[in-house]
Amino acid sequence: MKALHHLLAGVVLAASFAASGSANAEDTLKIAMGQRGNWDTSVAHLGTEAGIFKKHGIKLDMLYTQGGGETMQAVISNSVDIGSATGTISVMAAFVKGAPIRIIGAEATGAADFWYVRADSPLKTIKDATPDTTIAYSTNGASTNSVVLGFLRAYKLKSKIVPTGSPSSTFTQVMSGQVNVGWSAPPFGFEALKDNKIRIVARANDLEEIRHETIRTLIANTAVLEKKRDALDRFMAAYRETIDWMYSSDDALAAYAKFTKTDLDTARKVRDDFFPKSLIDPDKISGVDLLMADGIAFKTLSKPLTPEQLQTLIQIPPRK
Repeated sequence: MKALHHLLAGVVLAASFAASGSANAEDTLKIAMGQRGNWDTSVAHLGTEAGIFKKHGIKLDMLYTQGGGETMQAVISNSVDIGSATGTISVMAAFVKGAPIRIIGAEATGAADFWYVRADSPLKTIKDATPDTTIAYSTNGASTNSVVLGFLRAYKLKSKIVPTGSPSSTFTQVMSGQVNVGWSAPPFGFEALKDNKIRIVARANDLEEIRHETIRTLIANTAVLEKKRDALDRFMAAYRETIDWMYSSDDALAAYAKFTKTDLDTARKVRDDFFPKSLIDPDKISGVDLLMADGIAFKTLSKPLTPEQLQTLIQIPPRK
């Protein structure tokens, strides 16, 4: 009887340890993100550093890409579970063609990206661009691609647009004269602006429609939604909590300054002057009709998505 008592106690204790281990276990999710160091693409990094994702039982394996097009391909191929900062129009187009992707959150509504020239350029604004002017964007299918196409349409430009990759590689191409108009996102380029090496000639939010469109999204492969839905729900809960922290704490600014190797004043300027909290609200996809109209105008979409297609594509885990 005593032996049985010890045996039962051992079983209970083992079950207790197993339950504890299960409760404390973390689900690993692979996430690809365009443009390392942007405020909006730093949510995963900052939340991980602050222990917020760990609190929700999520461990992130983070990979940085040259832009949204590259990120989307990583999700489509199921090389990663989640993609951040993917161009919404391109996601719609890929979905219509049968790509196994779903939108699980808004990443950016409006944009802080800006376009610039060398200080000695004759261009005063993007409207001065000629057919010989080359204008940069990151990668095909990225939101910067859509913005540049928007510039061409809004200002009736005939300029050549070229993919130049990251802000740093773009800067090299502009300063060496390979490209006339470069693109960047805060804080990259601030030092060059301060030193009068470059001048801003356009901002993404100069385009009225951009300010009201969710131009970048968080996406996941459909297989991930089927197999890891609970982990995705917890990822989004941690993502939301991280954003709240980023806008309420100087600790977040200090962490961002350290991450981007800048100072606290610059970090504050990036957040307060370029990224209002509404810009990175993950819970609402805005301007869907405008986005589809742009997609048709840019020949990325042949026709609008139906309400049924949109309901299938957009699957944002509810806030709890």
